[in-house]
Amino acid sequence: MRTLIALWFLFVSFSVLQAADKPRFRTDADGPVKATDKRSNPKDKKADDKPDWYQLVDGEFPPEGSAHAISGELIQVDHLERRFQLRVDRSDSQDRGIMDLPLVAAMLPYGSIWYHGAPAALQDVPLGTHLRGLFYQADPNDKTPLPDTAHNRKTPEWQFRQCFRIEDDFSFHARQKQLWKIDSVDLAVRKLTATLQVDGQPSGQPKQFELLSSTRVFQSNTIANLKSIEPGQSVLFNLTWATLYGPGRITEVFLDESARELVTANQLEQHRNHIRERGLPGWVTAVDDDKQIVTITFFGGVDPKLFDELSGINEEPQGWPFSFPEDDPKAPKGGICVARKTLMTYDPVNDRKGGNILEIKKVPLAPGSGGVQIRVKCGMLLEGYRPRRIVRFYPATWKVNALPLEEQFQGREVLFE
Repeated sequence: MRTLIALWFLFVSFSVLQAADKPRFRTDADGPVKATDKRSNPKDKKADDKPDWYQLVDGEFPPEGSAHAISGELIQVDHLERRFQLRVDRSDSQDRGIMDLPLVAAMLPYGSIWYHGAPAALQDVPLGTHLRGLFYQADPNDKTPLPDTAHNRKTPEWQFRQCFRIEDDFSFHARQKQLWKIDSVDLAVRKLTATLQVDGQPSGQPKQFELLSSTRVFQSNTIANLKSIEPGQSVLFNLTWATLYGPGRITEVFLDESARELVTANQLEQHRNHIRERGLPGWVTAVDDDKQIVTITFFGGVDPKLFDELSGINEEPQGWPFSFPEDDPKAPKGGICVARKTLMTYDPVNDRKGGNILEIKKVPLAPGSGGVQIRVKCGMLLEGYRPRRIVRFYPATWKVNALPLEEQFQGREVLFE
């Protein structure tokens, strides 16, 4: 009898652990998004219904594995508002009538963009590039109008309008340490057959891609031509027209490691310059009103080496409200700019307030987080320095120039009330 009780206890314990391990939200493992999928009214939920997709919480990073994967071609960009449109890839789960429809999405404040294996801005990615992304459903109160389409059709994924990450095929495969091994190439008909390699071993069946007369070929530190493509090479490439007429057309191909390292290094420097001119993005985690101390948690999708520059020293007088008699001139300091959810600031030259950085510390990594947090002593607290509000931070060693007028939100507030 005792043996039966012990076995029953083990079974119950195992079942509880399994239930605890299972996500409390829907994931891609629960099946593809269908056109018939609708947001469920909690009152109508049944015990055997699939769980709902994770709904983002303002001021919190999402849990691991809670996003929905969508791929498609970049067909429209508003880089100032960090908004874009993808023509969603075709798949077996779609009816023909809902193929090739656009998804309108906006980058989350902590959403990241990757191009050529390095962090990027939307304006770095050419139109027509095939992208792979992770998305969350829009807030139920979001009334953003959908794009005009024939017969008002919409892609089944139309509700997934908040983007956590997008990346080109180069970045997607490089991140997973995957390469394509060329099986054959026929320049007469401009066809290239390749098999994906994972840890040096074939994964999946060979795929046939199209080459264009304009396909850019990179080899070592030079631009080559199509004749340089040979069977046996391990390559990475970017695509356009993916799934329209097969796996896609190759727009650029990198034939060796030297070429891949060179293009990644170039994009990384472009990213670093972009951030240094616009500030490190993050959100306010806490505010001590009495001591005028603001705590900022920085977002991910930023080159970690930029966080090292927080500890740089600029002994030049910063002037009020950056410097105080009790401050240590040899301590790191910087200025905080209020930003919108699009990461656009108002007038960074004149709107920065700040002072000494009292603490720079590591915090647990989470999806969307850069894992770095600082506490800043401010001479003046602005209205935007509130928990969960978005800010950008300029270390005192970074030169702050006026951004192009279209990148400054000052004066346009009334248009967005």
